[in-house]
Amino acid sequence: MHVDRIERSIGKLIDEISSGEILLPEIQREYVWKPTQVAKLMDSIYRGYPFGSLLFWETDDVPETREMFVSGPERAPSKPPLFLLDGQQRLTSLHRVFTDHPEAQVVFHVENQKFQNQSAATRRDPKWVKVADVLDPETSMLRLTQRLLDANSTLQDHEIEKRLGKIKELRNRRFFMEVLKGSPYEEVAEIFVRVNSGGRRLGTLDLAMATLSTRWKGVLTKLQRESEHWLHHGYGHIDVNFLSRALAGVVLGRGLSVWSHSKLRQTGDTELEQGWEIVKRGLRRLVPLLQTHLKLTRSDPLPSMIVLIPLVVLLGERTDDAVDEETSNGIIYWLLLATIRTRYSGSTDTRLSQDIRAARQPDPVRALLEGLNVENSRAEVTERALRGRTKESPYFFLSLLVSLAGGAVDWWYGSDILPGKETAPRLEHHHVHPPSTLDDRRFDKSMVNDLANLVFISAQANKKINGRSPAEYFPSLDEHELRAHLVPLDESLRDPDGYQRFVSARRALLAEAMNGLLDRFRPPFLDEVPVENADPSAGLSLDLALYGSIRDGGRIVFTASGDGISWVGSASMSELDSAIESARVAGIDSDVTISGESIPVEMIEDSLLVHIGPFLVTGTPEEWRGVFDRELDTSQPLSALPRIEAKQWDGEPTKFPITSTD
Repeated sequence: MHVDRIERSIGKLIDEISSGEILLPEIQREYVWKPTQVAKLMDSIYRGYPFGSLLFWETDDVPETREMFVSGPERAPSKPPLFLLDGQQRLTSLHRVFTDHPEAQVVFHVENQKFQNQSAATRRDPKWVKVADVLDPETSMLRLTQRLLDANSTLQDHEIEKRLGKIKELRNRRFFMEVLKGSPYEEVAEIFVRVNSGGRRLGTLDLAMATLSTRWKGVLTKLQRESEHWLHHGYGHIDVNFLSRALAGVVLGRGLSVWSHSKLRQTGDTELEQGWEIVKRGLRRLVPLLQTHLKLTRSDPLPSMIVLIPLVVLLGERTDDAVDEETSNGIIYWLLLATIRTRYSGSTDTRLSQDIRAARQPDPVRALLEGLNVENSRAEVTERALRGRTKESPYFFLSLLVSLAGGAVDWWYGSDILPGKETAPRLEHHHVHPPSTLDDRRFDKSMVNDLANLVFISAQANKKINGRSPAEYFPSLDEHELRAHLVPLDESLRDPDGYQRFVSARRALLAEAMNGLLDRFRPPFLDEVPVENADPSAGLSLDLALYGSIRDGGRIVFTASGDGISWVGSASMSELDSAIESARVAGIDSDVTISGESIPVEMIEDSLLVHIGPFLVTGTPEEWRGVFDRELDTSQPLSALPRIEAKQWDGEPTKFPITSTD
């Protein structure tokens, strides 16, 4: 292998991308940078900060390529292309800014020398100029300077020209480049994996995809075609990422881990082809089951797509064409229980490995249920298990399913609550008792947002409610419309004084319907066994409350309760947020102080684990991020922070999903 080290200007690189002289090999992942990251890159280059080097591959053996995620005029290449291995996010971002891409409208404030993405506010303020306009060789700097002077800029004309000229010169800033020559595709893929495992975390899925593309040319095209097939059938979450994870699961017999790419590299073409046929066959049997048995016409309500993979294996490896009703029902029963028990909220690789192994047993449904520890008990949802649950909990999904099963439609308008196409309006939910009617010290945010106060109706229907109490708008709905959504009919529950009794009554109706749904699909061998709670965390709760913000020393307060549990603790929101981001972006474990004790924040496979008092709280970094965003939206002033005595929890922690917090 030979490596050339050269320099090239940004302008030259932009031109080479436009002319097809720089291409992306198939092993590259998609473009993922957000507008803020693009603006920060422009700011760094403008200020003369280091902005990294680039890694290319030069070869006569042209590999499969993928789209570069850029637009603009394309010219015929005048020389053989270079294939970009490291630097895709930066180069794609620069090309987008320089060529005025609609998703990279970066603007510059001449006075404070700040870059950001275009917004309604910057459009109204003439002191913001679009970077692409400054870079355009046809733009007159004289006229642009005069425009800024006319906007009452506080700068002298020569200072404006100097700052605009500095942007103009960005085209001449130079990248250091390393160009690999004489390397086979397999070796280049290994280099790609190693290079991209540092810095921003490249997940196990990315590593597996990179390896699959080297073992099996054209795999990305196969995955994209299959993904497009399911998008047209309402299951857009069966995307390239899901399909590659499912293929690796079939071929490896387990979930993805850090060693997956090396194992995949040893897999033969025949085995990959067979695995791919199993994935396709399994999906063509599973999706119709979800559509007919659960009325799940689209994929977006599913809390987890990973839970489908063992079922894809089970159905895809069956040699007979028909799947008997008992097996079909057992599959749905396991899916529902795995969802209730948040089967994949932690240790995803380990759990997926166990479940794929179970799916390959002679009696796969029984083996899968053994993995959930319910082979000797009949699961039941209790009213108590629904207390304090919100839309983040898995019961939100079950409440949709029982509404669909009951024939619920949108109030007043009669449209489907789950339109069949993925491109149709998103599933919506709104409050039965609007928050404005519960603006009372009796009702905190968790009570207002209780699962039992949420129904699946459209924004149009919610607008018709217009903040009115059910006592005012229920009379315009008939009893069938209310019953279908499992809403109690007792008129004494329709005003704020009856709210607590309303949520209690509706929880009972939801629990009864959820048990009816489970009973429809329960395998016969469980009919005579004792009943147990479907959810091990029933009766336990963890409430989060943010006081202040990340920037002003805000603190997040944790309140844990349940049988034998009563604990309150707090942590710095900025410290916890930083730990979550370190895990999400770079996969780096860190620590956070909770109630005076240093607690590890650990990434185990693709889940984040944090000991918070009596609970081991688990979830993906994205789930943690979603919960934190929820708390930021409902934060209270820092001055309202209660006095909390720091005390540690001595007992064994109980696993608790972050999505079940209030």
